[in-house]
Amino acid sequence: MHGLDARRGCRFIPDADTTHLYLRSSTSLAKKLTSQDVRRDILRLLKNNGKKEYRPKEIARQLNYKSQVAYRLFLDVLGEMDEQKLIARVRGGKYTYKPRSTTVEGTLSVNPNGFGFVTVEGMEQDLYVSEHNMDTALDGDRVLVQVAAATRGDHRRECEVIRVIERKRTQIVGTFRHIGRIRYVVPDDKRILHDVLVDEEHVNGANDMDKVVVSIDRFVDRKASPEGRILQVIGPASDPAARVLSVAMSLDVRAEFPEDVIREAQAIPEIIPAAEIARRLDLRHKMIYTIDPVDANDFDDAIHLEELEDGTFELGVHVADVSAYVRPGTPLDDEAFARGTSVYLVDRVIPMLPEKLSNLVCSLRPNEEKLAYSCIMNVTPQGKVNRYEIRETVILSKHRLTYEEAQALIDATASKHPMAEHVQRAAKLARVLTKKRMREGSVDFDLPEVRVRLNEKGEAVDIIRKERTEATRLIEEFMLLANRTVASAIGKRRNPPPFVYRVHDKPDAEKIFNLAQYVAAFGYELPLVAGNVQSKTLNTFLQRIQGRPEEPVIEEAALRAMAKAKYSTNNIGHYGLGFTYYTHFTSPIRRYPDLMAHRLLKHYLQGGAPVEAEELESRCQHSSEREKAATEAERESVKLKQVEYIRQHVGEQFEGVISGVTKFGVFVELSEILVEGMVHVRDLDDDYYEYDERTYRLIGRYTGKVYKLGDPVEVIVAAANIEKREVDFVFAE
Repeated sequence: MHGLDARRGCRFIPDADTTHLYLRSSTSLAKKLTSQDVRRDILRLLKNNGKKEYRPKEIARQLNYKSQVAYRLFLDVLGEMDEQKLIARVRGGKYTYKPRSTTVEGTLSVNPNGFGFVTVEGMEQDLYVSEHNMDTALDGDRVLVQVAAATRGDHRRECEVIRVIERKRTQIVGTFRHIGRIRYVVPDDKRILHDVLVDEEHVNGANDMDKVVVSIDRFVDRKASPEGRILQVIGPASDPAARVLSVAMSLDVRAEFPEDVIREAQAIPEIIPAAEIARRLDLRHKMIYTIDPVDANDFDDAIHLEELEDGTFELGVHVADVSAYVRPGTPLDDEAFARGTSVYLVDRVIPMLPEKLSNLVCSLRPNEEKLAYSCIMNVTPQGKVNRYEIRETVILSKHRLTYEEAQALIDATASKHPMAEHVQRAAKLARVLTKKRMREGSVDFDLPEVRVRLNEKGEAVDIIRKERTEATRLIEEFMLLANRTVASAIGKRRNPPPFVYRVHDKPDAEKIFNLAQYVAAFGYELPLVAGNVQSKTLNTFLQRIQGRPEEPVIEEAALRAMAKAKYSTNNIGHYGLGFTYYTHFTSPIRRYPDLMAHRLLKHYLQGGAPVEAEELESRCQHSSEREKAATEAERESVKLKQVEYIRQHVGEQFEGVISGVTKFGVFVELSEILVEGMVHVRDLDDDYYEYDERTYRLIGRYTGKVYKLGDPVEVIVAAANIEKREVDFVFAE
């Protein structure tokens, strides 16, 4: 909009809401003047005059806002722009142009290949940063970046790190090297792109090729290396146990408990006071039992199931009452929160709570009186929960069954074992619950898993594929039902107070579209509705591919396309399970969010006031981050042992399935032991292969030979690199 000098002879008529004006001539309506027009005029004037400073009246005079009404609108808009910092106010009450800031804060994520991305809150897309533009930032750092101008046709904006605002990593795990006078640590985490130099006086007894923890004390120039001190020697890199622990510690898993936490745990008595038993619901007479993995010691949950006279069932899910022992604000609680979860590595468990609690005081061990927090439900034969109560209880588990023992009882219909009838009844109800859940939209991911068998030295001697049995499903279904029920107890209130929910957003439409293209390469169609997939449709599709060679590959791709489940006070429901209300309640020994849920349930069920939502959300976010780190540590520890195992079989032949195709080669997953490796294009010397990105295929230019997703193949193990956790194959033919 230009100045108003061309509008002489017009008179201003204020609109009813005074946010815009009409310029009216004697005969017709000419134009409406809005606050948006005024804002645009002010910005244009200030920008066109560079660093020149103006008083408000000077700006109004330049823009010909002479009318009292126009001037009043101008002052209102100028005040809003000043408050929003769209213009700069300088000394003397003058205004000048304020260039739009191109610096933003975000979190840096580094790719092992050298580049990275900065995630900025409120921006839909991450900012790309090349290695030479990272300055001294490391993976996970909070950084200030300068955003580059957009390039036409390129939707990804680039940026340059100006300053590290907050250093996430003050120490890293890696391999100590001592070559001549040079001492340095090679990080285990490949997202750390620099070795760390160590002075001789700060070696702390480390020997060449030891796994160590090193500090990052100084990092001032990206062209140089960070400097630090050896804080802890984990053990020789050749030691299998040290390798596993270093993998976990490199992902920020806390291995040792502080002394004050150990002292607090040791002071907790094992005997339950009589007064505590007297105030609780006494369920010691019930036929309560546990079903857990054969090597478990931390028994979080127990169950009982009775058939009532009216044909319904009383199902009790009894959970270790950790909140009775771990009090908020204590060193024990602070450490549990910091850890967030127990970490189940391939060769050990790093518990959230000291063993005195996790394996003894809180664990629902057989034939021992224990404090529990119980969800007791009345369930119809069709799987509907009629009513429930959530109570502090005291229990006495009658039996401890392994999954294998429970499955044997389910299979042996004529067994005379004292627990046979109880387990078979539970399995029957669990089948009903599974069918009901599937009908209502749950997605049943049945990804194959492996168990690595180790010798006394911690070396991998066998890899066994885990079987998902009725016994495992039985416990899954009962825990799901209890978690859903207690979440509903809070979430269905008229004005639900802040609570810890386990939520799972619907998939990103772009990822689902890519998944549909991916499965099309296998000859399947994934029906989409409004650009996305309904949970029932996805579950039907997964059932369709069961038993096919490509099943694990497609299920893994489908899981990657899903949003990640997380903890939040904002209950958006759980897409994967198809639940409106869901939480984690059944494992407080090994998950901090369950402990939070217990405390909140007790507080609210006793009439307590709503807690502070912002603080609770912050704790939920932290718990989600710790869960992610633990999952990665567990997965990488298994992968490490898989590579250790397959290295013993270099030169041997295995059956597998093509799990991925890129221009660099073909990924193959071995069918029985689920080890994945690559057949590099450089080793495909029988033809010149070209990559078809649309169909995920490598095609021989002269022979027409095709390698595509899902193809069964036979490969020979060519090499296995333990440090990089990478395996190379060649095709047997």
